[in-house]
Amino acid sequence: MATQPVHIEQANAGTILHRIGLFGHRPAGEPEAHESAPAASTKAERRARRRLANDIRNFLLDHDLEITPASLASAHEVCSGLNPALNRAVDERKLECMPLTAQWLAEVSADSSGGGDRAVKDLAKKLESGIEQLSRATKNVRLATTEYGDELERRVDDLSGPLDQDQMIAGLADFAKAMLARSRQTEEELRKSELETARLRENLDRARRDAEVDYLTGLPNRRAFEAVLNAEYGEGRTSGEPLCVAFCDIDRFKAINDTHGHEAGDRIIRVVAQTLATICREDCYIARHGGEEFAMLFRGLGRADALARLDAAREELAQRRMINRRTDKPFGIVTFSGGIADVSSFADPRDALAAADEALYRAKEGGRNRILIAEDHAQAA
Repeated sequence: MATQPVHIEQANAGTILHRIGLFGHRPAGEPEAHESAPAASTKAERRARRRLANDIRNFLLDHDLEITPASLASAHEVCSGLNPALNRAVDERKLECMPLTAQWLAEVSADSSGGGDRAVKDLAKKLESGIEQLSRATKNVRLATTEYGDELERRVDDLSGPLDQDQMIAGLADFAKAMLARSRQTEEELRKSELETARLRENLDRARRDAEVDYLTGLPNRRAFEAVLNAEYGEGRTSGEPLCVAFCDIDRFKAINDTHGHEAGDRIIRVVAQTLATICREDCYIARHGGEEFAMLFRGLGRADALARLDAAREELAQRRMINRRTDKPFGIVTFSGGIADVSSFADPRDALAAADEALYRAKEGGRNRILIAEDHAQAA
């Protein structure tokens, strides 16, 4: 009897690990699917899963959290960036030097449950309310205008009959007062609608930032990058303009986290993000693709020119000597490796991403702190 909850917890944990994509096999006890098996994952996808698994493990160990379904789910949301509200709460908690306990995570996760989905639903409700309020105010304006016109027409008709000057003036004064009061009421309703519209616009901007901006660096995130990549790929195929994609990954980042802690690791990620952003002009787009990895698009640049620009950023970073300000310990030489592919040479932009990632992997195997160009044999015929 005493072991039953443990077995249930282990089964639940396995289900969660499978659901968030850390294990490729099906959970124990889950029936086999009858549909055809999905295509094998690429090396890039497997490496991304390994990085995410490592980040989740380190998060749990760093904060001395038990491995439970709830803590795994929270760690996954934090490390993947899928729940911006939870990420902000965790960052604020760290700044206050407060511990990230299982109870606190459970409370905050409950408040921010659903992540982006909940935010979208809440925003949809607010939009419906705002639209209804604006529609009501517009209807009142239209009704007031119609009533004003009908009443004015009736007053004009009265002028064609026998006139009593005092009575006519008193009637017009009453009419003017009534219309003035109605106009002020309508103006107040419109003012409230304008305020609500402004609030909705702010909420929309916030939702857009949460959906497409990386919370740590302020750069676009993977979702935004892939949307731009698809759009640029289509335009490039039409115009024939060169388009290159690059993957960059911070070298030995795990050692930085292990030696200096994850908060220092986050600062290094921001430094690298700023370094790469300095080489981005109107012809370049940069995003944090996940973890310590960045993706870049170079419009109108061939592979050699993209390599030269990215290599300049690599050399600039390698020459810096950074110190952990909290401990006064040096970080040592911080470098990154990269891979570049010509997107226009591939039938699918995802193949170009895979080729750039493969070049990045070769750069890592070749000693790190270098940029390599994807091999021609990976290109589409």
